Amino acid sequence: MPEPLGPRDSETRRQDALYRLGHDVDAWVATTDADSGAPRLTPLSFLWHDDAMLFATTTGSPTGRNLAANPSVQVGLGLTRDVVLVQGTVDVTPADSLDRELGDAFAGKAGFDPRRQAGLYSYFRLTPHSIQVWREEDELAGRWLMRDGAWTVQRS
Repeated sequence: MPEPLGPRDSETRRQDALYRLGHDVDAWVATTDADSGAPRLTPLSFLWHDDAMLFATTTGSPTGRNLAANPSVQVGLGLTRDVVLVQGTVDVTPADSLDRELGDAFAGKAGFDPRRQAGLYSYFRLTPHSIQVWREEDELAGRWLMRDGAWTVQRS
């Protein structure tokens, strides 16, 4: 049986979170239906760019409608024993209005280009308000790495 790793310090967790945000392709996006209040959990591809997450989904899908109607969103990355939780608000951009270089970067990472379906897709830019990171119970006390949109750990 492997020996427990022990808790990471805050800076290591911040670096691990930034690595995951920069390298993971998909995340679980939690939204709320504006009419019924029902929760919805959807996997979406994303790009981490300028300290924000960029998602794309069909504009008329339940998730697209939820994101447009209620910009408060929570996103989960990773495994339950190595999780990054991001909470924030989204801004909506039609696919045909997105900056070309940003669209190319998203397409390169996600493996598909929503702009080819411009009438069907929108982009959703999530600006984080908080980020929590932990692996095990021994990291719960220091899990808040961002609060109110500001990192609690200084970048090195």
